[in-house]
Amino acid sequence: MKQGDLVIRSSYGGDVVFRIESLFANSAVIKGIDYRLLADAPVADLSIVDDPDQTAASRQVRLKVYETTKRMREGMAQQSLEADFNRRDSSPDASSSSYFEIPGKVLHLDGDPNYMRKSMELYTQLRVPAHGIYAHESQMADLLYRMLPQVKPDIVVITGHDGLLKHRRSTELYSLSSYKNSQHFVNAVGVAREYEKNKDGLIVVAGACQSHYEALLQSGSNFASSPGRILIHALDPVYIAIKASYTSIREPVQLGDVIQGTISGIDGIGGIETLGRYRIGLPKPKMSAVSETQSFSAAGPQPSGPSMVNPAVPPQAVPVQAPYPPYAPKPNSYYV
Repeated sequence: MKQGDLVIRSSYGGDVVFRIESLFANSAVIKGIDYRLLADAPVADLSIVDDPDQTAASRQVRLKVYETTKRMREGMAQQSLEADFNRRDSSPDASSSSYFEIPGKVLHLDGDPNYMRKSMELYTQLRVPAHGIYAHESQMADLLYRMLPQVKPDIVVITGHDGLLKHRRSTELYSLSSYKNSQHFVNAVGVAREYEKNKDGLIVVAGACQSHYEALLQSGSNFASSPGRILIHALDPVYIAIKASYTSIREPVQLGDVIQGTISGIDGIGGIETLGRYRIGLPKPKMSAVSETQSFSAAGPQPSGPSMVNPAVPPQAVPVQAPYPPYAPKPNSYYV
């Protein structure tokens, strides 16, 4: 058994597949590959998994991901048809090709590089302009302070790994000290709210597995995990952000639909009434569209030196057809 191996915990019935992040003599630090859970476990309780796709837990998760993504695609297609009908009704002289759309732009901070890549892939597939940064949870508040004025997002996702500490009293469920990273998330949300106090002006999605839901909402999040202190899927915060990105600024994000549409459901994600960030324009710019990119920067902990880019996770730029007009601000790459 070595660092990087995929394992399950025998005492939990192999309910979650993990990757070994750190290995010690008798224990290991493990991270879920599908769920945003950070945990430690005795080495004796771990069993190596050769093919995670063959485990019942992973197969069930893959099916839920497929169904959720399919529902989201169908919902976006239906929304597009309804919007086109409404445009024709309100402006019969304007053809549907005269309009252009501007989905809300996402700034996504993630404490896990693998989840970061998966998130950026989904944003790309669903044509959401996004800028992603991989950073340790403890760095996120400082990063947001610097990045928000530069990126100017409509939606901020603050996520990574979290979990309830094992050795705590039952009365300490509502104490931030009982959580591995909830305090860091709360600090980051506070920075976002100092930047933009209007909760419809900047939508904040925060939290990970078992995060302190109440504290995140009180600090200013629109959506947060985890009301039931359960494990949430790695892509649940992304689904919320995409839904907000493609909901009209004239309409609230439908809480029931978006929360029940996540993989974890209402015990995993909750939130407050929030207006969407999607806009349409008329007429479409005549200049030709230019190539845009979604960006992914790495800002992991570094030993020293002027560069803060994590060499183990090189920055990646994934080309994507521009989902907004060519004169809109481009999501640039930032190295912090």
